[in-house]
Amino acid sequence: MRDTHSFDEFYRSTSVRLMRYGYAVVGDLAESQDLVQEAYTRAWQRWRTVATHPSPEAWVRLVVTRLATDRWRRLNRWRATLLRAGPPEPVRPPSEDTVLVVGALRQLPVAQRQALALRYLFDLPVAEIAAETGVAVGTVKSWLSRGRAGLAEVLAGAGAANGTWEGSGDG
Repeated sequence: MRDTHSFDEFYRSTSVRLMRYGYAVVGDLAESQDLVQEAYTRAWQRWRTVATHPSPEAWVRLVVTRLATDRWRRLNRWRATLLRAGPPEPVRPPSEDTVLVVGALRQLPVAQRQALALRYLFDLPVAEIAAETGVAVGTVKSWLSRGRAGLAEVLAGAGAANGTWEGSGDG
């Protein structure tokens, strides 16, 4: 059994210093918190050995340093990959139709949006949507019907407002 009391005492007496050290080494608070947490996790896993080390705090500092080095190596490989691949293609802005449909979907209740997305974006049959959402098939059919009607109403109003939608289904 591990000596939780001695580890807790070790953690309380060293954690602030090790966080400062991690931040000084990495230069990013969130990343240093992750590295120090990982180092303490490894110390806990090997606490019987680490506790008998001449300087357990130095052991944890060494783990933080090695984790930071690994992080820098990963980042350098990532940078090299990005340089070889070149910049990403520019992302086109959404079309006016996309903006209108997304705006219309946002006006629907969440359940109807979810049902419409599962049906028309993932091509799921009604029975699978019912199973995924945990409701009856009839409920899904109702959501789809009401969602389509709601979309048609909102889109007809949006099209009439900016003169781009005639409401005839041709626009």
